Amino acid sequence: MVLINPNTSTATTAMMTALARRALGPALAVRGVTVPRGPRMLTDPAALRAAAPEVLAAGLRATAGGGCAALLVAAFGDPGVGELRAATDVPLVGIGEAALAEAAAGGTPFGIATTTPLLADALAVHVASLGLAERYTGPRLTPGDPELLTRDPESLLDALERAVRACVEQDGARAVVIGGGPLGEAAEALRSRCAVRIVAPIPAACRVIAGLLSV
Repeated sequence: MVLINPNTSTATTAMMTALARRALGPALAVRGVTVPRGPRMLTDPAALRAAAPEVLAAGLRATAGGGCAALLVAAFGDPGVGELRAATDVPLVGIGEAALAEAAAGGTPFGIATTTPLLADALAVHVASLGLAERYTGPRLTPGDPELLTRDPESLLDALERAVRACVEQDGARAVVIGGGPLGEAAEALRSRCAVRIVAPIPAACRVIAGLLSV
C-alpha cells in the first residue's frame, strides 16, 4: 500500500506511515510518499485545492509500475481523492471519508476536534457530501496557529482534549473524530484521556483498506 501525504513535511509522512504500519500489521507493506510541492500543513481551503493535483500525480506515479495494492490519501479534507479514484482502479481510501463514516456508524452523533479553524466550512461540506450531515454535531477548534500548536505535543494534546470535551458536553457528540493526518499521534494518545469514543483517521482508513483487500 502507498500512503500519500498531501503536505510536504517528510516528518509527518514518516509518522503517518508508522501509524499505518502499526494498524495494518505485517499482512500489508506500507510505503509513504510525500508530495513534492505545496504547504507543510493544509490549514485553509486554498491549500486543500492546491494539494489535489499533487495527490493525483503522486497516486498515478505510485500505481504506474504495478504492484501497488492500495492507496491511502492522508489528509483529512481528502484532497484529490475524487480525481484519483476516477483515474485508477486501485482501491483508494481517504482518511477523512473513512473516519467520518466510522464515527457516524449506527446513527451515532459525532463531532470533529481539530486545529484548523479556516477549514471548518470545508469540513461541513465534506460531511454533507458523504450524507452524514444529520449526525454531525459540529466542529470544536483549538485556538492559535495550528502549525505552532503541532510543534508542542503536550499543548496540542491539552487543546485537543478540551475540544473533544466540548464536542461531548456542549454539542452532544457520542463519538469524536480527530480531524487531521498530522494529528495522528495525538489521536492515539487521546484514547486514554477521553471517555468518549475517539476516531483516529489513519487507523480508520487502514481498517477500510484491510476490508477491501481482505487482509
